[in-house]
Order: sequence, then structure tokens, then C-alpha cells
Amino acid sequence: QVPLVESGGGSVQAGGSLRLSCSGSGHTYSNFCMAWFRQAPGKKREGVAAIYSGGGITYYADSVKGRFTISQDNAENMLYLQMNSLKPEDSAMYFCAADPAKGICNLKSWYDHILFGYWGQGTQVTVSS
Repeated sequence: QVPLVESGGGSVQAGGSLRLSCSGSGHTYSNFCMAWFRQAPGKKREGVAAIYSGGGITYYADSVKGRFTISQDNAENMLYLQMNSLKPEDSAMYFCAADPAKGICNLKSWYDHILFGYWGQGTQVTVSS
């Protein structure tokens, strides 16, 4: 059983918005470091945003600051990524990730995909110019 399930991807024109959702798929992710990563063809997987579910502290890649917002609904075991002012360079497969190690959620490590143990299968985002 896949521990995380993403949804909400799609095709949109530049300047548009999308909201990605990540379901806990029957698992509880309280006090986890939760994150969104993305990977475009031929490129490395990169961290987009992260949030510590136990405290709400958030982290963002410089490329998405001011445009993307990560949020969570612990009661519903859901993670979200609101993406506004989308650009063609935002096109990628977006993945939800989680790990119980609180120490991951800090400025020096939240973006390292190797540290996350739980992953979804991804949802495609395509932004056309």
C-alpha cells in the first residue's frame, strides 16, 4: 500500500494556479516532517516546500517563495501545496514525502530527498507559456 497519495496536478497556462493535495492514505503523520518535491525530466529531484506537522514551521525553495504555500490539515491527515503565478519552469512531477525524524525539518536538510522515508507516486504539473 502506497503510504501517500497525491492529487490535483494538471495542465495550466503560465500565471495560473493549482492546488496539490496529499492524503495520508490511512496512516497518521502527526509530528512528521512533510514536504513537497518535484522532478522534471533529466533533472534531479528538488525540494519545493516543507512543514513540520507538529509545529507548522515552513520552508520554501527560493524559486517558489511568494508563489507557493504549503499547509496541512492534521485532523484530515492531509498536506497541501497551493501554487500561484505558475511558470513553465514549474512543470514537473510533484511528490509528497514524509518522515518521522523531526530533525529533518530545518534549514539545512529539509530539501534533501534522501532523508525522507515515505513517498507518494507523484502527480504531474504542466505549465504552458
